[in-house]
Amino acid sequence: MKFKRQTSEEVSVNLTPLIDVVFLLLIFFMVSTTFTRETHLKIDLPKASGQEAESQVRIVDISITAEGQYAVNGDTLVNAQLSTLKKAISKAARNDKDVPLVITADASSPHQSVVTAMDAAGQLGFVHLSITTRSPEATP
Repeated sequence: MKFKRQTSEEVSVNLTPLIDVVFLLLIFFMVSTTFTRETHLKIDLPKASGQEAESQVRIVDISITAEGQYAVNGDTLVNAQLSTLKKAISKAARNDKDVPLVITADASSPHQSVVTAMDAAGQLGFVHLSITTRSPEATP
């Protein structure tokens, strides 16, 4: 029996759909990109004729000595208990929780004293808390 040989077709890859997809992606990314040049409005602001009002920013400053004693806004507390500290902070802030609270501690003060001050501020609901530091002196 004689079988008929099949003719082999030449294998070729059609690149047209691939090129179409690449161009579509290129157009998509070009259209969806935000450009840095935006329209800016030119505004001529009015001039103020009055004097600048003095803003009295009220802050609560908690100072901690090397022995762990507290002072709130310069007034030394009678003891270093959490309840006394919370009462002094509430009195100094006048029950306003948005007042900035600054903790200033001596470099050799106990870490527990700083944590206690932060805990008292957190329990009272203060959200603006900062700790002061000293910038290093410039060396010659």
